Amino acid sequence: MSKPLHKIAIFPGSFDPITIGHVDIIRRSVDLFDQVIIAVGINSRKKYYFSLEVRLEWLQLLFQDDERIQVAQYEGLTVDFCKTVGAHYIIRGIRSAADFEYEKVIAQVNRDVSGTDLETILMLSRPEYSHISSTVVKEIILGGGNYTSFVPAVVRVNSPE
Repeated sequence: MSKPLHKIAIFPGSFDPITIGHVDIIRRSVDLFDQVIIAVGINSRKKYYFSLEVRLEWLQLLFQDDERIQVAQYEGLTVDFCKTVGAHYIIRGIRSAADFEYEKVIAQVNRDVSGTDLETILMLSRPEYSHISSTVVKEIILGGGNYTSFVPAVVRVNSPE
């Protein structure tokens, strides 16, 4: 298969909520590609804390000043979404060895299922963000704790209390 004319990557996730770790990975990855699509996956079996509309709005606000970054939602397999938007790359953040092992398996399966030369790019989290995850942030919120240092300002300002 020939190389794509435009390097399009997706950064898939639920972003429930988006964290400063996610923002860092997106900002660092955008210079590697012509376009990065933040792909908000919809899973009907998953219970989300923040609505899809709120999460999409946060992402749009965060990256509105960079035309190389787009925000989209999708249902179904990530590899099918990649085909739909012409992406040949999937970006994933890695915080730990456990993340690496999980993402390695998913990357191999995605490549097999896609039947294409779909590549997964694993980006290491900066050490200062390696302990931050959406799950941890939600637990802090649910427990009534101060979560503001783990999320970008748009989430702090626009979070339903």
